[in-house]
Amino acid sequence: MWGWIKHLDRLLRGEATGLDSLQSGQLDIPIFGLSFVIVILGMIYGICMGLFAVTESGSHFKMQIVASMVKVPALFFLTLLVTFPSLYVFNALVGSRLTFLSVVRLLIGSLGILLAVLSSLGPIVAFFSISTSSYPFMLLLNVVVFAASGFLGLGFLLQTLHRITIAQMLPPPLPGREIPKREDPNAPLDSQITDPSDPRYQPAPVAERLGPLDRVAEHVLGPHVKTIFRVWMIVFGLVGAQMSWVLRPVIGRPDRPFEWFRHKESNFFEGVWHIITTFFSW
Repeated sequence: MWGWIKHLDRLLRGEATGLDSLQSGQLDIPIFGLSFVIVILGMIYGICMGLFAVTESGSHFKMQIVASMVKVPALFFLTLLVTFPSLYVFNALVGSRLTFLSVVRLLIGSLGILLAVLSSLGPIVAFFSISTSSYPFMLLLNVVVFAASGFLGLGFLLQTLHRITIAQMLPPPLPGREIPKREDPNAPLDSQITDPSDPRYQPAPVAERLGPLDRVAEHVLGPHVKTIFRVWMIVFGLVGAQMSWVLRPVIGRPDRPFEWFRHKESNFFEGVWHIITTFFSW
């Protein structure tokens, strides 16, 4: 498992998304291993969410922690299951060379970033869970935390897609020739060496200094490519929001008995608007 965590750490540091690492056309990550880490991170955040119902209602609400631990990872994987076909079709529509497996790796990597951010904010959610009795506040806090994590995770997806496109256009290293290392990796490239096939041309050190969310300078995706994938990101966010509504209660209301699911009513956005108006009417 430690090896899988190290793969996630490489994603967070940008080591797995350097141009030299993406020339194969896909992220070099273990799909099942990283998926297991994602489940664990989701369960950790679920514990932090479920603490609110337990501290406010007593021991009979401990099942809410179990429910939250199950529902947080399920929320993301079910959302991925619903939206994956559309992403794969969009990917083919814009002429991308990403294979089915490459798209899966890219999405799992994005979920890894998303859940890493989400679980890192878990202690903050846990602190407020045991220090406030306001259910509307806790609901809005979790909405903000999920939105921020989703923004970063989907930003990683777009930037990595961008880098994969660039990396696939770079020529492969010449066989039997070792590219000399520059003494100062922060120094600008030799302006006289502009041919990427020249063994002295070294774009890789520039990419290595970039974080996973940084944009690669002087390279842009086509406007139609960015538009289509941004549309998919909006779709993913909308489906994820409604999926959280379908799986509710995820936090648990102290004034209601524990239940795994609630009956079908309204939708996520109406529910959040009602909570906002209730919160600010106090």
